[in-house]
Amino acid sequence: MKRLLCAALAALMPVTALAQDVLVLGEVHDNPAHHETQAARVAQLQPAAIVFEMLTPAQAARVAPDLRDDPEKLGKVLEWEARGWPDFGMYYPIFAAAPQARIYGAGLPRAQARDAMETGIAESFGGDPAAYGLDRPLPEDERAAREAEQMAAHCDALPESALPGMVAIQRLRDAMLARAAVRAVRDTGGPVAVITGNGHARADRGMPRFLRRVAPDLDVHVVGQTEDDRTLPGRFDEVISAPGVDRPDPCAAFSG
Repeated sequence: MKRLLCAALAALMPVTALAQDVLVLGEVHDNPAHHETQAARVAQLQPAAIVFEMLTPAQAARVAPDLRDDPEKLGKVLEWEARGWPDFGMYYPIFAAAPQARIYGAGLPRAQARDAMETGIAESFGGDPAAYGLDRPLPEDERAAREAEQMAAHCDALPESALPGMVAIQRLRDAMLARAAVRAVRDTGGPVAVITGNGHARADRGMPRFLRRVAPDLDVHVVGQTEDDRTLPGRFDEVISAPGVDRPDPCAAFSG
């Protein structure tokens, strides 16, 4: 009931609260209420395009019109859960909310991620990495803060040598999301909705920061979604809370 109420309230939010060009909708991946809110916002905005973190460009190209009204077939064609994402049934209403929207994928293929760890994120990104700042290291204070966050998120169980690579891949994913959003605006004229995790959505260091850098004239509105009114790390234009989800202890896997 609470999740339905959250979605209903989102649907009643004024259109003036939405971005003219890009609406970034963050999430906790396994929270159904967050996806209900995303679907409601997408239905309200009726974007010309939707960018998904969860899809690679190759996967997004498989979204044919005749699949849009068949969630079972669409999920299978996209190999959604095979890539480790939560139940496609939670995400399908986002596709259905704007059936005419073009679908873009900004996900990092596994092979490209492996290459990036070996050759560097600038080389792996392609195009113009300098425009996105990927050719330069992070400021030392930001690098240290990001590495500390990665360590805490993994229950202080990671070797310190793994942290720089994880932070680099996060930057690469953020830049790819921003590039896909810019491309979607260019191709369709916008508006564009972006579906991604809260970490990528945060305006202070995620994909919106890259958008400001490469497309400063775009009107961008960033929504973060938290649970049980907990503080959400980072900066957002708007934060929505929903009931939390029962989950096993994420640190149990590290305590064997």
